Amino acid sequence: MAVSTDALVRDYWHLVAHRSELARPGDFVRLDWMAGELVLHNDEGEIIAFDNVCPHRGGRFFIDDRGAARAVCPYHGWSVRGGEVRVARREQFTACDLEKAVLNRFRTQWCGDFLFVGIAPVMSLEAQLDAFAAPLADISGDIVAPHDIYTIDFQANWRVGVENALEGYHVNSVHPETLAPMALRDDVDSYAVLNSAYHARVGHARTARGLEDLRRFFDLRAGFEGYCAYYLFPFAMVSSTFGYSYSMQTYFPAAEPHRSRFCTRLFAGRPAAGAEAVSDTLLNAAAPFNRQVFDEDHEICRRVSHGYDLDAEDRIFAATEARVRHLAQTLRAIEEAQAASAAPHQRWNIAR
Repeated sequence: MAVSTDALVRDYWHLVAHRSELARPGDFVRLDWMAGELVLHNDEGEIIAFDNVCPHRGGRFFIDDRGAARAVCPYHGWSVRGGEVRVARREQFTACDLEKAVLNRFRTQWCGDFLFVGIAPVMSLEAQLDAFAAPLADISGDIVAPHDIYTIDFQANWRVGVENALEGYHVNSVHPETLAPMALRDDVDSYAVLNSAYHARVGHARTARGLEDLRRFFDLRAGFEGYCAYYLFPFAMVSSTFGYSYSMQTYFPAAEPHRSRFCTRLFAGRPAAGAEAVSDTLLNAAAPFNRQVFDEDHEICRRVSHGYDLDAEDRIFAATEARVRHLAQTLRAIEEAQAASAAPHQRWNIAR
């Protein structure tokens, strides 16, 4: 039996935001995930994560994906401040009733400027990220501002979406006019226990020269001179070309079968002094490009048969699908460890 999505949501840390999205008091991000609607909110300088549900009568504090506002339920005026629920017209309730007036909050942890949320993680964030903790922290420091946010009610299992993102074998057939012209080469896969990464050079000479010429407009410490993508188990990706912008994707499971909640966010890389206009121009061009790529991914993922067994041991993988194989082996190792009642802090012995 496969590892349940409930267990994956409960037992692991999840990348959900970058500090630049929550920089000022009142800033918020709202995400759909298996546990409902997740709110990340700058609550008077403290970043808190909680269910988007007022404990009084179930009103939603926020309906936009991202913005800046006080956390106030419009139904009866209840609010959140200092991490606690503030009750409107408190005198109308008895003290025992108000003991239940609490938020359903989640644990938060930072890796550099990347924010992770956990319900009941079975290991520390450092252990979960393993060797990727340091490069991710460096990458997070090169991000300065949010730009675009795009959500899709993905008509495919979360794992279909993640597996698609983990391999480039489909690029020529699915992205012939978007990603394929980059002609990525010198591919290198790397692994950090549960996680994996991909680095490749841009093979199209003219495109590569143009991208290299842009480096003088940026002040980057961690930008890879090519395309890179980090998969952060179980539901997140961080990718970039040359570090001029970064894309963060989450593939959260939905309660409905063969559905997932996809969200991608585009961030600005750190521009050199006086080069902000160049950065803005690149971001404005990158946003519709990224949306088209993810629309193309969604269109092919929705065509994957619901009867295809993602957990079959005899699945066929090309050499360029090694990271897909790694994910399948990771999930199988977790399933076997759970079945054997292994210690929750076990470091998975995953074949490559």
